[in-house]
Amino acid sequence: MLFYSFFKTLVGKEVAIELKNDVVFTGTLHSVDQYLNVKLLNVRVVHEQKYPQLVPLSSGTGALFVRGSVVRYIQIAPTDVDVELLQDATRKENAPAKSTATVS
Repeated sequence: MLFYSFFKTLVGKEVAIELKNDVVFTGTLHSVDQYLNVKLLNVRVVHEQKYPQLVPLSSGTGALFVRGSVVRYIQIAPTDVDVELLQDATRKENAPAKSTATVS
């Protein structure tokens, strides 16, 4: 749930998504779900010459839904990452569970 919570904080930010088949899209992150499926708005294809069949997506007003299982990387601007918040969330998730059992 850490990644899901993190990506929810990036809604409205500009991201680049690289798929496992080497296609790279950039756009504004509109939504993300618990399976890390993402929806982008204002989509652009990075290498239009290499993928001419995807040029209609690059009209600038298009939307794109990407299934989470086909994503290789999501690139984020360093200024959009709250490092302290991410570190705190990681510590909390990896903290050992408190035991309430008592020994008699």
